[in-house]
Amino acid sequence: MGKTELFLTIFLFNIFFFMFVAAVIIYIRKYKQKKSEYLIEIQIKNEIHQRELLTTQLEIQQATMQQIGRELHDNIGQKLTLVSLYTQQLLYENKVPEVNERIDQVSQIINQSLQDLRSLSKTLTDDNISQKEITTLIEEEVNNINALKKCEIHFEHTGDPLELDFVHKNVLLRITQEFIQNSIKHSQCKNIFIKLNASEENVWELSIKDDGIGFDTSKTLSNGIGLTNMKNRAKIIGGEYSFTSAKNTGTQLHISFKNKA
Repeated sequence: MGKTELFLTIFLFNIFFFMFVAAVIIYIRKYKQKKSEYLIEIQIKNEIHQRELLTTQLEIQQATMQQIGRELHDNIGQKLTLVSLYTQQLLYENKVPEVNERIDQVSQIINQSLQDLRSLSKTLTDDNISQKEITTLIEEEVNNINALKKCEIHFEHTGDPLELDFVHKNVLLRITQEFIQNSIKHSQCKNIFIKLNASEENVWELSIKDDGIGFDTSKTLSNGIGLTNMKNRAKIIGGEYSFTSAKNTGTQLHISFKNKA
């Protein structure tokens, strides 16, 4: 074999070798890309499944609360009403003043319990969230807390609240309530600021912050039931959730989501 043929053989071998190596590299890259796409697809499916699961749990919780409310009204409420009638009859029939005084005290306790029960039953069964706009629901919560004079809550909002469905309104309201309660209990805050904004692109943002003492999130996030509840609720509506806090700088929560209504 001449030098030319040997050189040509080595040259062709090198070309085929590099082509083989290039093919292997391309195959590995495509494999990694497909694997990455597959993992992303699995993650998306898992997130959708978790969101559907959380939504189902929310619906079951709502239905359970309504059922409990009806049972309280129809069963326990009727029995307390009957007991109240019996005590009134005893007051009428009994002639001993000392005993009448005790019966009257019992009657007052029963009547107060009956009023509390009816109020609780109405709260559980009333379709308040479906009937009202989210801004009205948050304003009512703010007014109720401000009436207690434990701290001052400031609420601002922009955008059209009419497009939100029950699930979105319920999530935003419960997160707001959870944050307010946590701040009042633990932050020693004087003010809580709530902002609810909706852009023309139907992107919603809920921001809540307080001016309290704050805390080290690294020691609390893994164990805080309230914080976990807020994060899980945000997942239901596919919201991007962020929560920050530090000592002496207050606490802040931010949720954004695309409303598909």
